[in-house]
Amino acid sequence: MKLVVAISGASGSIYAARFLKKLLEIQGETFLIFSPASIKIFKEEYQTKANTPEEIVNFIIEKWKVENISNTFAFRNFHDIGEDIASGSNIWEAMVIVPCSMKTIGSIVTGITTNLIERCADVTLKEKRRLIAVPRETPYNQIHLKNMLKLDKVGGIILPASPGFYFLPNSLDDLGDFIAGRIFNLLGYDFDLFKPWNPKF
Repeated sequence: MKLVVAISGASGSIYAARFLKKLLEIQGETFLIFSPASIKIFKEEYQTKANTPEEIVNFIIEKWKVENISNTFAFRNFHDIGEDIASGSNIWEAMVIVPCSMKTIGSIVTGITTNLIERCADVTLKEKRRLIAVPRETPYNQIHLKNMLKLDKVGGIILPASPGFYFLPNSLDDLGDFIAGRIFNLLGYDFDLFKPWNPKF
């Protein structure tokens, strides 16, 4: 599996953390982009001193004792739209933005590419690859709703950070795993991160 994964400046670091935690264990290659705001929010929500994308990934590895690391993470500069993945001549299967801010969605649907996350999303859409956006906002106003509809119409997938509760979660990590699991489902993988709905139980 070859992915571009972006973490934008929205609350919901748990969703990025749990997705990356599982992704580390899966064979593949991942181009990873953190926005400056996402680093600040991650630090606040996890009360960590990690100051860089590399330090955040190390925090995830240490916090959940990830041992069987099979994925290669290649960090890319948020500010540099001249990076290799800014071009469609480089191939990846899909792009995931988790969490995805409303500013990021708004920029994508209007074709604005002022940073590498927006540029990669633009490339993903134009190359007809899968783009999954995980917004974490509430409530939505009409601008948010219209922009998400626009993204859906041009081929993006909106996966709201709205975890289910039918599997009786025991922790915040369980809720993060639910969203991570749904992302993986859309990528064509089932890793049993949560129990699927079964009306018999």
